[in-house]
Amino acid sequence: MGLELSLPLLLLADVNSKEMHSGNQTAVSHFILVGLHHPPQLAVPLFLAFLVIYALTVSGNGLIILTVLVDTQLHRPMYWFLCHLSFLDMTISSVIVPKMLAGFLLDSRVISFGGCVIQLFSFHFLGCTECFLYTLMAYDRFLAICKPLHYATIMTRNVCNFLAFGTWLGGTVHSLFQTSFIFRLPFCGPNRVDYFFCDIPAMLHLACADTTINELVTFVDIGFLALTCFMLILTSYGYIVAAILRMQSIDGRHNAFSTCAAHLTVVIVYYVPCTFIYLRPGSQEPLDGVVAVFYTVITPLLNPIIYTLRNKEMKTALWRLAGRRDVQPH
Repeated sequence: MGLELSLPLLLLADVNSKEMHSGNQTAVSHFILVGLHHPPQLAVPLFLAFLVIYALTVSGNGLIILTVLVDTQLHRPMYWFLCHLSFLDMTISSVIVPKMLAGFLLDSRVISFGGCVIQLFSFHFLGCTECFLYTLMAYDRFLAICKPLHYATIMTRNVCNFLAFGTWLGGTVHSLFQTSFIFRLPFCGPNRVDYFFCDIPAMLHLACADTTINELVTFVDIGFLALTCFMLILTSYGYIVAAILRMQSIDGRHNAFSTCAAHLTVVIVYYVPCTFIYLRPGSQEPLDGVVAVFYTVITPLLNPIIYTLRNKEMKTALWRLAGRRDVQPH
């Protein structure tokens, strides 16, 4: 799937380059990622810090996926969607962090034009898919808590697969639109991206054309998408909270609140930084880079921690998995 999506993006980059040459402009063949601004003596400490974060992100999310696949008691829609979320967190981090690490240690900051196109597409494809997935997870909790008697008949395996596929398809369409709209602009220099990866706001500053329409489209498209998903999530949780408050069982109420609190915390951690960045596409403040690090590097690490600490079933399953590993050698 990745190769099939990459081919049209590389073709777009080639077409853009030919149009630049035909218009008597020198096309940019590569970009230089400036990265995070830091004193030279902090390069190695930053490399080690981000390496540890990346390793924990991959291992933590991988452990969640392994636990859900191995433990049959977790073979339910909620944890199936959690597997998708963990996979998205791993891949988002993998799209961004390895290039950052190369910049810290090897001072390798050059990225080809085609590589920049693919990185921007991949990031928005995965990020938009995650946005849809959060909404889907909220809907799943709404059905489980507000319509428990109908939940099993509504959220069947086929329905879960269909809805999960829809989130990936939606992310693909959204990212193809955003990426093609950005890279139809001429890039004739400078080629220094004042950011640590190729993203929409940073690339707009390098375009050799008026970007007003692009900024407006980015604001409307991403703003509408984020606001719609967020409002659907809040609506779902409005019904969920009302249903929880009507529960007679204190244990049931506590378990429901604990599970939903984990999801809502993750949603807020995801949406607030994204809103700060993409509803101001023309901004170029130093704080933007710090916020971007939070939702591209830190948030994928926090998700498995939050879900593990706030979810009793997941913690129990992890202990069972650890117990199985202890027993196996004997």
